[in-house]
Amino acid sequence: MEIRAYAERILLSPSLEAKLAPWEGPLEDREPGPAIRIELPARPANLQFAAPRTTPSMPHPLALAEEPKRAIAHHIMANHELQALEVMAWVLLAFPEVEPQFREGMVRVMADEQRHTRMHMERSARLGVEFGQLPVNCYIWKQTRTFLKAIDYIAVLPLVFEARNLDHTLELERAFLAVNDPKSAALMRRIHEDEIEHVAFGLEWLARWKAPDQTTWQAFCSHLKWPMNPGKALGDEFCRPARIQSGMDPEFIQAMEALAAAPRHPR
Repeated sequence: MEIRAYAERILLSPSLEAKLAPWEGPLEDREPGPAIRIELPARPANLQFAAPRTTPSMPHPLALAEEPKRAIAHHIMANHELQALEVMAWVLLAFPEVEPQFREGMVRVMADEQRHTRMHMERSARLGVEFGQLPVNCYIWKQTRTFLKAIDYIAVLPLVFEARNLDHTLELERAFLAVNDPKSAALMRRIHEDEIEHVAFGLEWLARWKAPDQTTWQAFCSHLKWPMNPGKALGDEFCRPARIQSGMDPEFIQAMEALAAAPRHPR
């Protein structure tokens, strides 16, 4: 299968099964094709993006003692992972001119996003809520409107959303353990480990594509468009070791720690 065909299948097929079907066969990228920008991903009827303020909020950690609340949490995260997958497919179609190594790396990350989506779907269902039973938001998907270059995507998805997940995954692991749900906790730990690799991928390409006179921190900040801001890359408890493991440089980490210590900084 060609990378372009893979991206098109994820974006243009309304079938969830097709979106989550793993890559098969050798990796080929002989025909990246012309740039196209999809306004909305095709989705099944029960997973169409809902109107603002009509989707459930992430339950408070103390509420996770209730099984239905844990199901809601996994349902929300399944949609987050699916949106990330769709955004990555969008990038492959919108910027076909980028280096083949980047496109190949994206496919490998997308395989993780497919797996994460399935993991959350299965856990939500086991806890009583089938994926698509609740309305879903489009918060991650709508960031595509701000991507003028592939480096804009790098700043937002790997270095904001996935970097924030370095914190959230561990916070949720602890919350699930506190309510005696080791299976959900193990799921979050597995995703945490993958997110370290995804942030590393983002840092690698930020370093390659940034202006020569910029540090990685300066480049990151310069490619965020308001209301997106560096503070959104933080969870409630800053995980320094995961950021070190991802290859984040000291200046970048120190800047993030300074934001984490400023409670009034918008997130």
